[in-house]
Amino acid sequence: ETRADTSRINRFCAAFPKGDVATIQDMLHDYLWDSISIRDTAVRMDRKENFYHGILLGILGYKKGWYVKSNEESGDGYSDILIKIQSLGIGILIEIKYADKGELDKACNFALKQITQKGYAEKLTEEGCHIIFRYGIACYNKRCRVVVETERRIS
Repeated sequence: ETRADTSRINRFCAAFPKGDVATIQDMLHDYLWDSISIRDTAVRMDRKENFYHGILLGILGYKKGWYVKSNEESGDGYSDILIKIQSLGIGILIEIKYADKGELDKACNFALKQITQKGYAEKLTEEGCHIIFRYGIACYNKRCRVVVETERRIS
């Protein structure tokens, strides 16, 4: 079972630097349905996204050779999860939102807008990342939606 879990985690992580939204969304959805209770998010509205943030941070932090940081200061704020894959020149920004009333698309779009407006990519650009993936991930109970924007910078 441990090898199967390792293989699943590796597949999930590998989807991020490819921009493979379908795999990320399907695997996160399956993970949420298989492992959590809707009671896990029975907290104040302003704290609900922290639960999903912690799940993603735990999974992505497993990947060796990746710099994975929670609430890293960049631009005019703090991105939820910032990942740098130095060997590939890839940066990944993840903004997680709890989709109030199940409005997953609206929450994803809000997350992407926040990444851009607050300039979260600034740190990654300064540190030599020439491909930046911006992920908006919205969750509502056991459901999720994932969207991505990709930026390629020529140095």
